[in-house]
Amino acid sequence: MLGCLSSDRSCTLYDTSMGSAMQKMTMQTRPNAMCWNPMQPMHFTLASEDHDLYTFDMRKLDHSICVHSGHVSAVLSVDYSPTGQQFVSGSYDKTLRIWDIGGRAAQHVYHAKRMQRLFSVCWSMDASYVFSGSDDTNVRIWRSKPNERAAVQLPREKRKREYSEALVERHKHLPEIRRIKNHSHVPHRVMKAALVKETVRGTQKKKEKNRRAHSAPGKVPKVPRKKKQVWNVQE
Repeated sequence: MLGCLSSDRSCTLYDTSMGSAMQKMTMQTRPNAMCWNPMQPMHFTLASEDHDLYTFDMRKLDHSICVHSGHVSAVLSVDYSPTGQQFVSGSYDKTLRIWDIGGRAAQHVYHAKRMQRLFSVCWSMDASYVFSGSDDTNVRIWRSKPNERAAVQLPREKRKREYSEALVERHKHLPEIRRIKNHSHVPHRVMKAALVKETVRGTQKKKEKNRRAHSAPGKVPKVPRKKKQVWNVQE
């Protein structure tokens, strides 16, 4: 199976054994990068021009499985971890983010004062490091887990780390734990852009709600966000 992206906002899937196209999906905005999940061969993720990432199942292209939001500018690159449980994205907003395959928000956000726009990201084969190539002509290496030590850990240290992770996982539903666990430090300009983006999105939702309330029943259908980005699918 081969995936191809085009400037006409389309993503085409080809069957290499038959040498012909199977499906063509056209989106509302242009996808910039694509990556297949190495552990789930039917799933792939698209990095889109509308600041979001979309995970699809090739058997049902009329809607995405999950929408990953957080970037405030076009997403230019995406790559999966060898484990298939996480993926990394690089964006025009000068941040690198690591996501869980089912998470709508990023787990970790990486940025540096001198790092410019990210055009390429790649995961190491041992799933321990992430590489990024940016517009400042530098290649940077990041740990996939920010709080993990590079040195060899003693059994006692390993048990302590595993216990702490299990404790956080057990109590992640509590508001205080969830706030600390999901908090990420981002540059001030990114935070301001995210607030503006959230305000615009809230205004659009309110406008659609008012249009639906003042229109005939069924005239203004409620389209889920997972379907809104897909414009057309051709078999």
